[in-house]
Amino acid sequence: MNPATFAYHRADSVDTAIALLAQYGEESKLIAGGHSLLPIMKLRLAAPAHLIDITRIDGLDGIRDEGDRLVIGALTTHHAIERDDLVRTLMPLLAETASVVGDRQVRNRGTIGGALAHADAAADYPAAILALNAELIAVGPEGERGISAGDFFLDFLTTALTPAELLTEIRIPKLPPRTGSNYQKLANQASGYAVAGVAAVVTLDDGGVVADVRVGITGTVAAARRAAATESALMGKQADEAAIQQAADLATEGLEPLADLHASAEYRLRVTRGLTRRALTAAVARARG
Repeated sequence: MNPATFAYHRADSVDTAIALLAQYGEESKLIAGGHSLLPIMKLRLAAPAHLIDITRIDGLDGIRDEGDRLVIGALTTHHAIERDDLVRTLMPLLAETASVVGDRQVRNRGTIGGALAHADAAADYPAAILALNAELIAVGPEGERGISAGDFFLDFLTTALTPAELLTEIRIPKLPPRTGSNYQKLANQASGYAVAGVAAVVTLDDGGVVADVRVGITGTVAAARRAAATESALMGKQADEAAIQQAADLATEGLEPLADLHASAEYRLRVTRGLTRRALTAAVARARG
């Protein structure tokens, strides 16, 4: 099936993109790599009357070290994130996550900003962005604002961005010493999307006690979220096998799991708990060095 007819606009600046978004409102969509939007347009699940191409806007891609944080431009491709030395050194969780997004073609063309703004329930990045406590920067007619990852993902294909806002960059606080991270997912064999995915970031004190822990879940529910009960259960504990298992068993507390042709609700819950245990175990091992 082909997409419905649309008008094409190429924005050469952030201001132009915002003006076009403000002009056409909910009848418009931004496009960069296109790997999130075009498939649902072909299925007629989305039929924007106007497509605004932002790929030629300078300054929206690239990765830079800003002292206490790493900043990633919204148009940075998955492949660039996977291969970047700064990301691999400072945010290995993000490089690890980027390496399992889709297939090679998707990683070469798709962008982190597009994946986050699209907010597919089965996308990989949301789990990592939540676990890394990132801030997402949006620019619109009222200026620039920061949105915490915990407030960004609202529902299936729905974020805190307004119709006239553009996601420009992702800011991630640097991790303290003795911090480890890991991303685990059960992938759909055909698409590579996450049937369930879990990202964990764990910081240990000098005695091996959990000083901080953040766990992000994707694929299991309509919008990615933190596993608050798991985090609370592990904080202040020795990160041994029993404590990790007990915390992982709480990962699905309060979740309303998705059920579809790929997995039942019960299966997703069971898989999510198992992935949480594996992600926490690997993160703790890396924190210990």
